[in-house]
Amino acid sequence: MPDTRKNGPQRWRCIDTGPADGPTNMAIDEALLSSFDPNGSRPVLRLYGWAPATLSLGRFQNAEQVLDLDRCHAAGVPVVRRITGGGVIYHAAELTYSLVCAPHHLPPAASIKESFRILTSFLLSLYRQLGLDASYAVDRLPPGTVLGERTPFCFAGKESYDILIGDRKIGGNAQRRLKNAIFQHGSIPLRNMTDVGVRFLREAPVGVKEGTTSLWEEGIRLEEGSLKDMLKAAFRENQGGTLETGTISSREEDVAGELLVKYRGAAWNLGETSGG
Repeated sequence: MPDTRKNGPQRWRCIDTGPADGPTNMAIDEALLSSFDPNGSRPVLRLYGWAPATLSLGRFQNAEQVLDLDRCHAAGVPVVRRITGGGVIYHAAELTYSLVCAPHHLPPAASIKESFRILTSFLLSLYRQLGLDASYAVDRLPPGTVLGERTPFCFAGKESYDILIGDRKIGGNAQRRLKNAIFQHGSIPLRNMTDVGVRFLREAPVGVKEGTTSLWEEGIRLEEGSLKDMLKAAFRENQGGTLETGTISSREEDVAGELLVKYRGAAWNLGETSGG
């Protein structure tokens, strides 16, 4: 099938920023999106980690209603808010990706929902190349299964294009769209830390640990550098074009620095609702 994307296969920038604290990670993600020019910028794939372990709220969640903030503070677990929706995520022992692109950088999608299949296809390939029985929830679960139900904790629910290993969810992905730009980020859990994360919720969902999995639980003991190499290869295979190692531009770095004020402050992270 011919490639119908504008200007053909794309040259993606690949940025590996390594581990950072929650505010820095979220500031960089937003800086990549806000600095992106749909008509002139190259699409970006970013890889990163979290140090220390951090809880992230979905963009519209009420921090006080969802989290026991006193318990978070006592345990020394920071709380940040994402620019994407969804439920709380406990970020620990994971490899995280984010990407920024324009719709014309991708093969045509019938709907926004279908774009999740396109943009997560590299993860499905990665897991299968690791020898895991990976499928999308919509393709694996029996007819009539409720998908897309809102839950306070991200890993307690299943979306159509969440990836399952057998019948257990692995990681999660969230997307935000601007007029001519797509932002998406998601997690590849090295170990299953959901039982730790739910302790900070006011109402802990039942059975999350049993309904989720990680690479460690599936017998994958890859060194992180090898995992990243496999992820990049899967990305190139699924998205087409090239994936060229790069760094954050000086403009992106400046914007991220300005955004750190926002992401280190309670107004954004702990406010009842957040626009912008």
